[in-house]
Amino acid sequence: MYKPPRLASVRARQPLREVTATEAKNQFADVLESAIEHGAVVITKHEEPKAVLLSIRDYNALVGDGTMKLDTLTEQFDQLLERMQGESARDAMMAAFDASPVQLGKAAVARAKKRG
Repeated sequence: MYKPPRLASVRARQPLREVTATEAKNQFADVLESAIEHGAVVITKHEEPKAVLLSIRDYNALVGDGTMKLDTLTEQFDQLLERMQGESARDAMMAAFDASPVQLGKAAVARAKKRG
């Protein structure tokens, strides 16, 4: 018999309530209330997790920040692109293209030592 791993609640990292699809259908009001009050509810079919019922609060906690994160990444990308368009970046790229393999290796080792 398949025994799914215990899933944790978005809110408190506690085990999620599991109900069968039949229970979810027949007792939807209770299952919905449980999701709203206590966190996500896993809906199983043939003893395997198939879906999760979330409150809107938990849903927004999971995906509500997506736009903000995308905006932040876009801004960071634009800043990086702007820096790459500068004269110093162009000069550094030309130096890299003109460098020998030995020079590139020495530069890589020196950079790694700075990070280490």
